Amino acid sequence: MGLASKRGRSLTFPRRAPAWRSHRTMRDVKERALGKNVIVVGAGVVGLGCASYLQRFGHDVTLIDRLPPGRSTSYGNAGGIAGTFVLPLAMPGLMKKYVQYLLDPEGPVSVRWSHFPQLVPFLWQFWRNCRPERVRECTAALAAFMPPSYEAWEPLFKDAGLMHLVRHNGGLWLYRDKAALMKDWLFWRGRRDNGFEFTELDADLLRQTEPAVSREWQAAILEPDWYSVANPYEISVGLYAHLRARGAKLIEAEVRDFEKTANGIGAVITDKGRHAADAIVIAAGAWSHRLAKKLGSRVPLESQRGYHVTLPKAGVETRHTVVVGSAKIAISTLNCGVRIVGASAFTGVDAPPDWRQSKMVLAWGKRVLPGLDTEGMTEWFGERPLTPDSIPVMGPSPHFKNVFYAFGHSHMGLTTGAVTGRLIAQMVSGQATPIDMHPYRIDRSY
Repeated sequence: MGLASKRGRSLTFPRRAPAWRSHRTMRDVKERALGKNVIVVGAGVVGLGCASYLQRFGHDVTLIDRLPPGRSTSYGNAGGIAGTFVLPLAMPGLMKKYVQYLLDPEGPVSVRWSHFPQLVPFLWQFWRNCRPERVRECTAALAAFMPPSYEAWEPLFKDAGLMHLVRHNGGLWLYRDKAALMKDWLFWRGRRDNGFEFTELDADLLRQTEPAVSREWQAAILEPDWYSVANPYEISVGLYAHLRARGAKLIEAEVRDFEKTANGIGAVITDKGRHAADAIVIAAGAWSHRLAKKLGSRVPLESQRGYHVTLPKAGVETRHTVVVGSAKIAISTLNCGVRIVGASAFTGVDAPPDWRQSKMVLAWGKRVLPGLDTEGMTEWFGERPLTPDSIPVMGPSPHFKNVFYAFGHSHMGLTTGAVTGRLIAQMVSGQATPIDMHPYRIDRSY
């Protein structure tokens, strides 16, 4: 059965996420056999996931980033590993909601109007992906690779001695009442149709499950299969320390260009010199499209800027990763305090911060957790790379056989960093992948 959209069309989803099975990459495996000197451009959590699996597959790895590992967007997330988050951001009716958000001064979505002309083509493509048939296709693509997210991380965390930071505490979605929950039922129907179970909580069960939450919230959904980490930055630091102990190198530099040869890309050119490579992985987050353009591929990538506040002396804590979907915020208790993450600001990556967004995030956090103590509070923002169809770019370049892409994971970088890394390592190594990589190619129709 399907769930009827407002236009009367039925929006149905695959009944189960497809099992992983062997697929050939887009070119013959023999052609994909490459050397062992691999440069990963980007030392965020996706780049670290790629580097970790490349190293496990026997490659020598060099990371290049203008910042130390984990110091950019990966620094400030809520710490969730949510392999069930398989529905795209583009959904029927969402564009109308976005207009309402923009008209609300306290709404979770904002636009820097000087950036709007550059944003229009992206919004057009995003709107096209809100069609029910595209939602089904995008959901199938996300459901094909995301479910093993934690399973892919676990061996990396164990090898790096990071399991003490890992928690299997579930995700809790809050709603003001049952009616508000039912307005979001399309979202949950899509989850269930893909084989992901959840539990609906009434007000009494919500109080028992998460006692610190305000009585403003009278309904909830509990997703038991979510994991989280106690500090996402410590995860990045620990992964890099393990990579370095096994021979990986880090070059803190800005990539300026690439050296093209008859056999592909021979070197990465940075502001600090030339660095030869047998293979290159572009995992530079919201800046990746600029590098892809230098390599002959244009990608409709936008930064969905997010803000956070961290309260080291909050005075309350949460048992779960708490999500308020209507406000686009997530709340988690880390070893450095309570962190509230949210906002979707479309400003372009070069815009200065607008700290009104972090104040909005804090205001919503106080509605969820009354009595929060803001002493010692810190504010932060980061650039989340968003494609119009919510599907990340993962796979080989159509122009250079030794270049691979791994970016566009939006707000799911920590969730998908390892499973992406495993797929990339398989492709770089010339191995067959367990899923068909066609939906993730950089030259797809967005």
